[in-house]
Amino acid sequence: MPEAYVVGQMMVKNSEKWAQYRGQVLATVQPFGGELVFRGQQVQTFSGVNPHPDIVVIRFPSADDAQAWHGSAAYQALIPLRQEAADVVLTTYST
Repeated sequence: MPEAYVVGQMMVKNSEKWAQYRGQVLATVQPFGGELVFRGQQVQTFSGVNPHPDIVVIRFPSADDAQAWHGSAAYQALIPLRQEAADVVLTTYST
């Protein structure tokens, strides 16, 4: 089964609330076999326009695991905090 990657592109609106969210989100990922690949900040755009200067990539064993994480009660409970903290685009990719 191919691995899946959840890619989050963010524009932080409230750094204090974002820190709270970041401090809690990885605990919701781990029960689904997810692991943080990297977090980073945009250095340069070579082509096009990207309004989201921050990025996170999380690897899951499968797309089903990524979907289960996103739909879990633990993660769903964090979404209101995430929405207050940042504008986020979440996408899933498989290999």
